[in-house]
Amino acid sequence: MPDCHIIGVLDNGIDGLTPPALVLIRNADLLVGNSRTTALFASEIKADCSIRDLSEGFRKIPVWIGDALIKGQQAVVLATGDPLCHGIARFLISKLGHDQCIVIPNISLIQQAFARLGIPWQDAKICSIHGKDVGEWRSDAGPDHGLYPLLQQIRKQQLVAIFTGPANSPGRIARMLDTVSLGDKYEMAVAEQLLLPGEQVNEFIPASELKNLQFEEPNIVILRPRDSQSSPLLFGLTDESYHQRKPDRGLITKREIRAVSLARLQLRQDSIVWDIGAGSGSVGMEAARLCSDGFVFAIEKNSADATIIRRNQQQFRLTNYRLTEGKAPLGLEQWPDPDAIFIGGSGGELEPLIDIALDRLSTGGQLVMNFITLENMNQAINRLKARNAQWELCQLQVNHNKPILNMQRLQPETPVWIITAQRSIE
Repeated sequence: MPDCHIIGVLDNGIDGLTPPALVLIRNADLLVGNSRTTALFASEIKADCSIRDLSEGFRKIPVWIGDALIKGQQAVVLATGDPLCHGIARFLISKLGHDQCIVIPNISLIQQAFARLGIPWQDAKICSIHGKDVGEWRSDAGPDHGLYPLLQQIRKQQLVAIFTGPANSPGRIARMLDTVSLGDKYEMAVAEQLLLPGEQVNEFIPASELKNLQFEEPNIVILRPRDSQSSPLLFGLTDESYHQRKPDRGLITKREIRAVSLARLQLRQDSIVWDIGAGSGSVGMEAARLCSDGFVFAIEKNSADATIIRRNQQQFRLTNYRLTEGKAPLGLEQWPDPDAIFIGGSGGELEPLIDIALDRLSTGGQLVMNFITLENMNQAINRLKARNAQWELCQLQVNHNKPILNMQRLQPETPVWIITAQRSIE
C-alpha cells in the first residue's frame, strides 16, 4: 500500500519546494489542501487528480486518504511550513498511523519571521490561535476562553511566537493584553504576508499601540516583555505585600497560616481552585501563582474587601484569578468543578458550603477550612461526620518576636484551627 505524503509548502509555491517534493505533487492522485495552497500548484497538478479542500472538515480527511491508499493511489496533503509545528501532521498520524504517513517539512513561517527580525528563536514558545473565532477577551473571562492558554504562556515566557488567524488577529492579542493591564508591559512585532509581494515586517512596538490596527493575512506575531522580568515569588509573600483592610485583628490570612493552608490544598500546576470568603485575597492569589496553568475562582460578600481584592489582583497582574462579589453559595453552580477549595469565611452558610464542596470536588480533591472559633470548628466537624467525609484537624499557634526595652519577647497570634477534608470514597 502506498504512503500518504504530508508536504510543507510556503507562499512562494514551487520555488520553496525540493524537486522530489514537487514530483510527489505532480504524481498525486488525491491532493488535499486549502484553496490558497492548492492554487500555488495549479499548473503542476495532473488532470485526473482529485482535489479536496481542508475546509470540508478535518474528520473527512483520514477517510479520503484511507480510501485512496486502499485503491493504491498516491495521496498528498499540503500543509503550511512545518506540518508537525501546529500543523495537520499530528492529527493525520494519530488517525492513519505513523507507518502510513511520510512528513516532508519545510521552513516554518515562524522561522521566517524571526529571520526577518534577526532574532534567535531557539528559546521561543510557539503558540497558535489560528482557527475558529474565540471572541474578544473580557475582564470576567476564565479558563474556558480560547485565548486563556495563550495569555498564560505570555505571562510565563520571555519570547512567544504566535500563529494568528483572520479572527484571532494581532489586534485581538493586543486588546487582550490591554484588558489585563499588560498592554504597556509587552511589545509586539508583526510579520505580514511573508514570501508574498505584499510582505511587510513591523518592528517591535508596545502592544497597546496595536490594539486598533489591522494587518494583512497571513501574519505572525512575535511577543516579548518590554523590560527584563525577574521570576516572581510564588509562595510565602509577606502580609505587607497585600493591600488589606485593617480593623483591630486584620482581615488577612497570615503568612504562616497561609503557607500551611496552601500546602494542605495539594495544588498542582493546572488545579482549579475555589476561594470562598476571600477577605484580602491572599490565599487565592498565592494559589493562582502556584497554579500557572490552572485558575482560581474567588467570592467575597463584603464590598470593601472586594475592592481590596481587585487592587491586589491588579498589583500582582494575575490573569488566572476571577473575583465574584456576592455571598456564597449563590453563584457557585456556575463555576467549574474544583480540585481544591479553601473556605476562609462562610457568612453563616458553613453547612451548605461543606455539602457543595464535598459534592463538587474532583476525585482526590482537598477541602481546607480555617477557623478561629470553637463553635464554627465544631459545626464543621459535625457536618463532615454526618457526610461520612474523611477529615483531619490541626491547630496552629504562631508567636512573633516583639521588642521590650532592649530585649525581645514573643507575642502570640490568635490560634487557628485548620480542617482538611475529602469526600468519602464509596
